[in-house]
Amino acid sequence: MLHLDSSHSGDSVTRRLTALFADTWRKAHGPSGHRHRDLAADPVPPVAPAYCALGRRVERHGPVPPAKVEALAEDADERREWALTRPLIMELLAARTVVIGAPMYNFSVSTALKAWIDRVTFPGAFSDPGSGASLLDGTRVVVITARGGAYGPGTPREGFDFQAPYLRAYFGGLGVAEENLELVHAEMTLAWLVPELARFQDMAAASLAAAEARITALATA
Repeated sequence: MLHLDSSHSGDSVTRRLTALFADTWRKAHGPSGHRHRDLAADPVPPVAPAYCALGRRVERHGPVPPAKVEALAEDADERREWALTRPLIMELLAARTVVIGAPMYNFSVSTALKAWIDRVTFPGAFSDPGSGASLLDGTRVVVITARGGAYGPGTPREGFDFQAPYLRAYFGGLGVAEENLELVHAEMTLAWLVPELARFQDMAAASLAAAEARITALATA
């Protein structure tokens, strides 16, 4: 299991929920095989021009397996960008389950998560060189979100949710099967903090309890 956290907050709902998933997963499947990466405490560097230059060169060669990308690098900057990128790709390829803590920041994802997304999305990294099929077809991805407000169907801010559609489109584009992609939302998390939202604390508690139950079920499966 690859376990990613991306919240910059020490008092993070997503961190508590991804920890619940990880603890439940280890109890069900054993303590080994759990890899945790904190994208906020140990941020992934934004991609540099050399990353883009190497990526374009790889694209001109068609699908290139990660083991052969370094041979296409033309200078030290490109080799450095690939050295930063390959371990992240290999972690994702090795995982059968990926759990991601994704707080909603300004209606989308955090910069920490976006930097990881930009770097691992290297041309051809997740395609079989022979068939072109996605190497992530059998990978299960569980994204756990926390939103300060409510963005579900029928809510006033339903149209402001650029987080869930983006993540569904992104992982679907990588080839993660629709049935293997789960998004679990804890909503109204600011109800315990912002006085104007205090009247929604029951809603927040119900949403959090539902998220915890769903996470426990997914981690046990």
